[in-house]
Amino acid sequence: MLTSKEKSDTRRLPMMPIRDVVIFPYMMTPFVVGRESSVRALEDAMAGDKKIFLATQHDASTDEPNPNEIFSVGCIVNIVQSLKLPDGNIKVLVEGVERAKVVSVSDDEGFFRAVVRTFHFKVEAGTQLDALTTRVTTLFEQYVKLSQNLNYETMVAAIRVDDPGKLADTVGANLQLTIEEKQEILEIFDPIDRLTRVAEMLDIEIEKLNVDRTIQGRVKRQMEKAQKEYYLNEKIKAIQKELGRGDKSEIDELKKRIEMSGMTKDALEKALAELKRLENMPPMSAESTVSRNYLDWLLGVPWKKKSKEIRELKFAEEVLESDHYGLDKIKERILEFLAVRRMVKNPKGSILLFVGPPGVGKTSLGMSIAKATGRKFVRMSLGGVRDEAEIRGHRRTYIGALPGQIIQMMKKAGTKNPVFMLDEIDKMSTDFRGDPSSALLEVLDPEQNNMFVDHYLDVEYDLSQVFFVATANVLHTIPPALQDRMEVIRLSGYTELEKLEIAKRFLVRKQIDAAGLTDAQIEFKDDGLSSLIQDYTRESGVRNLEREVGNVSRKVVRKIVGGGLKEKVTINAAKVTELLGPTRYRDTTTDRRNEIGSTTGLAWTEVGGQILTTECILMEGKGKLTVTGKLGEVMQESAQAAFSYIRSRALTLGLQRDFYRNLDVHLHIPEGAIPKDGPSAGITLATTICSALTRIPVRGDIAMTGEITLRGKVLPIGGLKEKLLAAHRHGIKEVIIPKDNQKDLPDIPEFIRNVMKLHFVEHMDEVLRIALERELVALPITPSGVDLAIQPETDRAH
Repeated sequence: MLTSKEKSDTRRLPMMPIRDVVIFPYMMTPFVVGRESSVRALEDAMAGDKKIFLATQHDASTDEPNPNEIFSVGCIVNIVQSLKLPDGNIKVLVEGVERAKVVSVSDDEGFFRAVVRTFHFKVEAGTQLDALTTRVTTLFEQYVKLSQNLNYETMVAAIRVDDPGKLADTVGANLQLTIEEKQEILEIFDPIDRLTRVAEMLDIEIEKLNVDRTIQGRVKRQMEKAQKEYYLNEKIKAIQKELGRGDKSEIDELKKRIEMSGMTKDALEKALAELKRLENMPPMSAESTVSRNYLDWLLGVPWKKKSKEIRELKFAEEVLESDHYGLDKIKERILEFLAVRRMVKNPKGSILLFVGPPGVGKTSLGMSIAKATGRKFVRMSLGGVRDEAEIRGHRRTYIGALPGQIIQMMKKAGTKNPVFMLDEIDKMSTDFRGDPSSALLEVLDPEQNNMFVDHYLDVEYDLSQVFFVATANVLHTIPPALQDRMEVIRLSGYTELEKLEIAKRFLVRKQIDAAGLTDAQIEFKDDGLSSLIQDYTRESGVRNLEREVGNVSRKVVRKIVGGGLKEKVTINAAKVTELLGPTRYRDTTTDRRNEIGSTTGLAWTEVGGQILTTECILMEGKGKLTVTGKLGEVMQESAQAAFSYIRSRALTLGLQRDFYRNLDVHLHIPEGAIPKDGPSAGITLATTICSALTRIPVRGDIAMTGEITLRGKVLPIGGLKEKLLAAHRHGIKEVIIPKDNQKDLPDIPEFIRNVMKLHFVEHMDEVLRIALERELVALPITPSGVDLAIQPETDRAH
């Protein structure tokens, strides 16, 4: 006898059934607790001495096993750590203490509580025990060497123990056994019997591992044989191909597609050379995938497929008229383009640039061009693009390289003559990765784009038949070289009558349909739409107007669905106010008083024309000019030029020659958070300063725009149409503009010219005579007070 049973103890512990794992004494084991009954048992143990009895259930798929479905022998463990997870489960780390057998089980508190019996054996040392221990240790070291799942140093250190029971449990826990086999080891209480059984299992497992190693060696030899057969088969295929007996392969199919693709000569040679390289590569190599992707891109790009173009001018005119109201110049240019294509057999592609404020229909106009000409339409947004590779692509040496957006969009179009829209071309920027606007120079040059080279494809591709349409809000951010390659067509803001017509033709129908309404449920009257235009929007385009029409439609839908409204809703001015609340923009026509040191100017921004109120106050000082309102350098210089002009003309303007010695002048343009720049506010600034100094009010019903020189000349400005539209939107009926801008009158809508009085001026003196409430009274000129400015012809004649 090597062992003798010394004693047995019983104790009552919370019991938890576990799945797919057998816990051995002395082992640290983590697992997750999720069942409600198990969580309760765990909480009860944590509230006590942190000991719990774990026993494996027979069937792991049973969610709530009864005591008969749980093995009677388990392990008493000490709870080392518990952590509640976000999903409500608890992660537990336990350490096995000793094995125990269930005596009885109760289930009174929502979880199992078991009375378990433990057994303690005394092991007698001797030669037989030493031999058995040595045998198990040697076998386990051999097992670890054969197994690929265990760390040799860790396992060898773990079995250096004197206790045979602990040695048996440590080895048994680390063997790759089934749950039943591990449970068998756990149920052997006698340490020597347990160690003997572990030795038997080690013999079996080592034999299995030796068989596995033999099989692996055989499989490896078979794989080497398969590779040899593959090589010979490829040789046979090559010989059969030379003899003309080979079947069609993937390579043959690719070659046929390349030859039928219509590629240029250079592209065809490059594709065939790449195909030859692909044929000689192992199919599973990374280089093979790169070559195959390259060939797929070469074949995916349209080389000869074209859309059949519609050249009927009447049809194109009908499409443009049905999609857009107004925009006569743009429509005329498109029709001219189509007319030329009817006369010329192979015309070059056109490159247009639509410049205008947001919401005037630039992007939708590109879609209409595609529809009118029967071409495919693709759109590429350039907003925020700062990498040249976005245009030209990456070279194939880079991992994951792709062609640029130009080639990708051409593949998407599927034809070589689509309408290609370059949206927001003014929003590109530059950084260390290159300048995308410079890369576009080749794309948008009709003399060069028939030889466009993408870095990825590395062959010439013809873009000359593409109809490029670019859009922008402003021109000054587009490099001059890029501007020079495009025909600039300006889209000005819409007048109120045009907005009304656009709303009636397009916006109302679109928003009614989007809200799920019918004509029998809602009707928009002209005065209701006019109220939306005048009182709830203030814009050059119609984007916000469309939103407000949709807003009204949704509120009507809510009344129909939620309030049971049955009768038809008529949207007039009163109904608009009822649905949308107080007006957002007040009527400025009734609030234009004549004020000293306050002038209404006109400005042009990327969102259209705007009015700018300029204010001036005088303070005691030493002749300092202060300008505020977040003005740009050009505008600040215009203010300085205006002040210098006032000083040089002091006597003529009724001021003392040295008026500025004891005064500081502060000019301010409100809405200080909005950047402002440009020279066109020169006469506005001069009029404001003059009014403040002479104490003569400026007419509140007049606006002005024009650049001023030091000699008082008024120079022409840009954006006249947008500025006059802004003045009209704000109820201003008289505007002072430079005489040199008379040439721009044909661009101004006729009804604006009819309702607005325009004053054309050449000199600042004319501006002051028109803008100030009363005429200036000049001071007498004395030998010590000479007027330094060159007077205009009118002054000398007087």
